[in-house]
Amino acid sequence: MFVLIWMSLVFCAKGTVVVKIKNCQTGSYCITLPEGEITAEAGLCVVLPCSFTNDAAHDVTGLIWYKCNSAIKERCDISETGKLIFNSSSNENNEPEFRGRVSLLEPDVTEKNCSIFINDLRKSDSGSYQLRLVGYRDGKTDGFTFISKATITITDLIQAPTVVIHPLTEGQHITLTCTAPGLCSGAVPNITWMWRKPGESHISGNSIGLRTENLTAIRQRHSSTLTFDRSATQSGTNITCKVTFTENIDTEESLIVNLTIRASGSETNVGKNTACW
Repeated sequence: MFVLIWMSLVFCAKGTVVVKIKNCQTGSYCITLPEGEITAEAGLCVVLPCSFTNDAAHDVTGLIWYKCNSAIKERCDISETGKLIFNSSSNENNEPEFRGRVSLLEPDVTEKNCSIFINDLRKSDSGSYQLRLVGYRDGKTDGFTFISKATITITDLIQAPTVVIHPLTEGQHITLTCTAPGLCSGAVPNITWMWRKPGESHISGNSIGLRTENLTAIRQRHSSTLTFDRSATQSGTNITCKVTFTENIDTEESLIVNLTIRASGSETNVGKNTACW
């Protein structure tokens, strides 16, 4: 076995430069995985970049990913040492906790792209992952498991929603948009608004339902809009947007609306002071 290392940009949650390592085993079987761990936040999503080559005589028809029970075990493709989390041919035997959350970036296995996309991340997703190729050789079923593994670490959610105050509209309506962190295509998050004047419990307003934008085949943007009249608020009104993902993982951002009034009584601007949790 030999190892070839090079630097390149890979598509990951935080857009960082990742060192990838090419590990070659028997013959033409090589796999390229990130060096070190991939980190992502609970509730969001992560890409595990991967590519492979194989023996020309091995007709690869499917890819299977396993999550290892222990990083020290060489192989994770048996029930005692790992969990089957993804099978490109069928999800029937996938572990229930991963079912529907894992997908290939490139469904065509002939492209040699074994990268997977995991949605709705949980702390329990932290661990090592291993790939197995399945297919045929000389008309008989054949498979190959790569010894090299990729490591994913899931941390607490620290990213907050993005809240934007739009320019005042005719009739002096105030409109705010809250966008959930992450551009993931898993379960749709729940976005709620809370707002109140100084010394009061709440003010009346209109919260528009969740809007989902499909950016790519695996990336979505989720947002919600809040609109209320100028007469319904005053300087110092506190507004909070809360986003809740699966497993009750939540994050929020609050801001204080400050209104500047001209002598004529019309508004000239809306300022904000944000604080994130």
